[in-house]
Amino acid sequence: MVIVREAFGFPAVVNEKAARVVAGGVALITATALLTGWLWLSAVLAVGFALRVAAGPRYSPLGQLATKVVAPRLGRPTLVAGPPKRFAQGIGATLSVGALAGYLAGVPTLSWILVGMITVAAVLESAFALCLGCVIFGRLQALGLIPVAVCEACNDVRSRYAPATS
Repeated sequence: MVIVREAFGFPAVVNEKAARVVAGGVALITATALLTGWLWLSAVLAVGFALRVAAGPRYSPLGQLATKVVAPRLGRPTLVAGPPKRFAQGIGATLSVGALAGYLAGVPTLSWILVGMITVAAVLESAFALCLGCVIFGRLQALGLIPVAVCEACNDVRSRYAPATS
């Protein structure tokens, strides 16, 4: 079991700068798909998201580029909890698999809509550090649908916004 966890575990802590770089890459791929009509690129998206859900950046070429090459050049890491980022990658995987299924089934409108949704989320993450999947994760955790034990650091958001003491 330890071997599986080492091979496929998602990091407990993620560098937000690397996550934003990955989101920028996703935004470029989706924008290319939308501008060229190359909806087959949803297969590239689906594989990338699946790899990142399974093991974080470990097996994802885009994840490796972000964590090993680009993010280190952006200064000190900004560390955030990993579980919400994994949840967000899971949403991306679901949407991109749906887009691929729509493309293969001859329902391009479905693909356009789903790839468009991924584009919006990726641009928000990369340009504004607004992770929609993380927001959804937080709401689900606040409702008790995601157990506190999944992300202890996520549970107490008040500590992040407490007034500074002098």
